[in-house]
Amino acid sequence: MKQAVVAGHICLDIIPAIDHPFALSPGRLYEVGAATISTGGAVSNTGVALHILGVPVTLMGKIGEDVFGHAVLEVLRDYAEGLAANMIVAPGETTSYTLVVNIPGQDRIFLHCPGANHSFGADDIVYEELEGCALFHLGYPPYMRRLYEDGGRELEAIYRQVKDVGLTTSLDLGMPEPEGPSGQADWRGLFERTLPCVDVFMPSADELLYVLDPERFGEGDAIDGAVLSRLSAQLIEMGVAVAGIKLGSRGLYLRTGTYDRLLEAGAGQPVDPALWADRELWFPVYEISEFVGATGAGDTTIAGLLAAILRGNDPLSAGAMANAVGACNVQAPDALSGLCSWEETRALVDAGWQWAALDPGTPGWRQDPETGVWVGPADASP
Repeated sequence: MKQAVVAGHICLDIIPAIDHPFALSPGRLYEVGAATISTGGAVSNTGVALHILGVPVTLMGKIGEDVFGHAVLEVLRDYAEGLAANMIVAPGETTSYTLVVNIPGQDRIFLHCPGANHSFGADDIVYEELEGCALFHLGYPPYMRRLYEDGGRELEAIYRQVKDVGLTTSLDLGMPEPEGPSGQADWRGLFERTLPCVDVFMPSADELLYVLDPERFGEGDAIDGAVLSRLSAQLIEMGVAVAGIKLGSRGLYLRTGTYDRLLEAGAGQPVDPALWADRELWFPVYEISEFVGATGAGDTTIAGLLAAILRGNDPLSAGAMANAVGACNVQAPDALSGLCSWEETRALVDAGWQWAALDPGTPGWRQDPETGVWVGPADASP
């Protein structure tokens, strides 16, 4: 099995159980249930999800030498002792944490302290550990100051060095804080310099709008197929081989580059690049009986797609598995406890798990009668 490295943002998630809706008001006390304590951030959510899906993975993140840091290491070791082996424990720094407020009927509220993530940089990647691996994934640069300041030169340096080693590279963005320091960074310039070294890029629709079409920021979950085609074409032009756009309850949009670009995608590239070249696909979400919370849904969807690529799946199967992993995720309060093994997830899909209804909202799209996946006008398949 091909091996992966997941680096970047990690934190401790504190998720109180909330069983009834209420409006947060100053001076009020609200009774809640027991808290779920879990690790969060891309290193945990995507990295441990890959581990659960059977992919050998090395984790590279930074925490403080404090109570929350010890909790992060304990949680990782509960999944597998070796998962904590390459974590950096930085004396004098604070471990990142997030209070996740899941009020029924509302979108999540996050109270987040970036902590030691802000000092994570290119010199925190143990490049010797990349030898023999096939894939490198990094997540959440907007919550990591060294990676977005100075035009993102540190992030660019990481990806250039990883590509020099010959790995397939993957990036998850995360939402910049519009009124904060990350919101003032030159994200378009960062894209233009870094994306030529990124093989798989999987932002959410709103994250992408924030950078490429700020006038439509906030419309992410409602944009139609025409806007997706336009945005994804820009990513392909910037150098990405596989662009996946996460759309929440409307599923996952996938756009791919040329055959020649896929051949340059490194050690973890698709086994059959011809099947992946010049594709435009939209995968609806799977129907579920109970939605509990979306914490880590995007991260675990990414893990599903990356695991499928490393296992040699074609794009139709890979997108289906990505959304299946995401659907398992949202049936639990935290990012990981709802996930199943690769074999168990594959069995759910093969048993006829039903897609939810989806309307691309623009002419030129057709739904494949056999798979139920929507095929876009830019798709080059027969």
